[in-house]
Amino acid sequence: MAPEVDIDLRTAAEAWLADDPDPTNRAELRELIDGLPATAAELRDRFAGPLTFGTAGLRGRLRAGPNGMNLAVVTRAAAGLVAWLDEQGGQGPLVIGYDARYGSREFAERTARVATGAGRKALLMPGVLPTPVLAYAVRALDAVAGVMVTASHNPPQDNGYKVYLGAQLGGPAGDGAQIVPPADAGIEAAIRAVASAASIPLGDAGEVLGHGIVSGYVERAAAVLTEGGPRDLTVAYTPLHGVGGDTLVTAFTAAGFAAPAVVTDQAEPDPEFPTVAFPNPEEPGAMDHLLALAGTTGADLAIANDPDADRCAVAVPAADGAWRALRGDELGVLLADHLIRRGTPGTYATTIVSSTLLGRLCAARGVPYAETLTGFKWIVRAAEELAFGYEEALGYCVAPAMVRDKDGVTAALTVAELAAGLKAEGRTLTDRLDELAVEFGVHATDQLSVRVDDLAEIGAAMGRARRNPPSTLLGAPVGEVTDLLPENDVLTFRTANTRVVIRPSGTEPKLKAYLEVVESVVDGDLAAARSRASAGLTALRAEIATVLGV
Repeated sequence: MAPEVDIDLRTAAEAWLADDPDPTNRAELRELIDGLPATAAELRDRFAGPLTFGTAGLRGRLRAGPNGMNLAVVTRAAAGLVAWLDEQGGQGPLVIGYDARYGSREFAERTARVATGAGRKALLMPGVLPTPVLAYAVRALDAVAGVMVTASHNPPQDNGYKVYLGAQLGGPAGDGAQIVPPADAGIEAAIRAVASAASIPLGDAGEVLGHGIVSGYVERAAAVLTEGGPRDLTVAYTPLHGVGGDTLVTAFTAAGFAAPAVVTDQAEPDPEFPTVAFPNPEEPGAMDHLLALAGTTGADLAIANDPDADRCAVAVPAADGAWRALRGDELGVLLADHLIRRGTPGTYATTIVSSTLLGRLCAARGVPYAETLTGFKWIVRAAEELAFGYEEALGYCVAPAMVRDKDGVTAALTVAELAAGLKAEGRTLTDRLDELAVEFGVHATDQLSVRVDDLAEIGAAMGRARRNPPSTLLGAPVGEVTDLLPENDVLTFRTANTRVVIRPSGTEPKLKAYLEVVESVVDGDLAAARSRASAGLTALRAEIATVLGV
């Protein structure tokens, strides 16, 4: 006889199987149940608890069971969301978008049927589209909320479910923004209250929107730029097998640029992401095909979107003929500087883990500045009149009145406008970075990122850093230690010219330490300052690895 724990596990699994609407998932569970006790560890993992619905919505592996992304989980999530919207008195349609990952369209269509089954109008986007187009649609259609089925830049075996709120429930600053507490907890409670997937009434398929919603987005995106400005620029581009390609190319031509050269073997959506180890432009090797194309086409600029096109990565030619990817902090400050010089009014915002350079720039230019917790759900709520927001993980919001979230398409357009303007003056993005470094000092940033198989390893490392914080960093005394527990699992250490912020990733099984070293430029010797900063980052990385025990 199987051990008693496996009998209990069998009971839970049989109950879930009986309620699962997906025959493929039912067959998957049946095989695991019949394989007990040998399959007990796998089943325990799948039934360890429900996939948590937090401020990033749902995200997890595509697999049967409550601790996975599947049709049963999505059906319950949609029912809980719709019930919560009803409880809040929210009026208007639910707009639903999806990317090209496995299961995305099916999950979006099921969400629409749950909404119409509950008597709420559902508007389905007209095909696979970038996340920022869905965020735009929430505002443009005055929707009560929006759902985007995507796992962004996660591995192929994952999917996710992001929720946005319209002005009725999100308020002016959060109109079209992702949910924040207490909405996430309220939706989570409503999901838990769903009796079963089989008990949820399903309605019709909802209304599939026409292509006009995409055309509207493209028109607004092109209008973000200054009319009549320089447009002479050669761009190489990759959507990394994601859904941004058509939208970005169309937006570039609408704005007056030549169509970018697109990496051929990454141009079409492909849920396998076959040419990259991870479909994230931050990962080593992810932009190799793009940089090869940039070299052969004589490009001025190389641009990559992540698979749902809410992030934007940029690489520029280096003096030695190679290409260099800009760090998120570098592009963030370049965009902010450009918008400030263009006279864009409002608050300029970033997060506690991004470079401190934006704050210094804003202070020098006399414009409002705000700093928030990590994540665009917080950045876009920094001020009702937001001019610009960015986070170091390649996320930029250059048009908050249009998209209240990070948007890799409008960011790409804006950096192209900046690069074209500089090119017309015989200068480059690198030249402008050098000018900012001379004015404010070299702000060198890097990241120590540790991917784990067991999430307990992250808690253990954070515990070590809390019990034994460093007294010095790079030989200088640590003058400030900030611990945001219990509200947020974030530790910060500061010296006069060094800052370290440590936190678990909110979307991946990673521990992240964000490193910054600031070096003044003495007697105009920028190269020496950069060399000192680079050496400092290398030493700081080693010191923090020791503190964390990784």
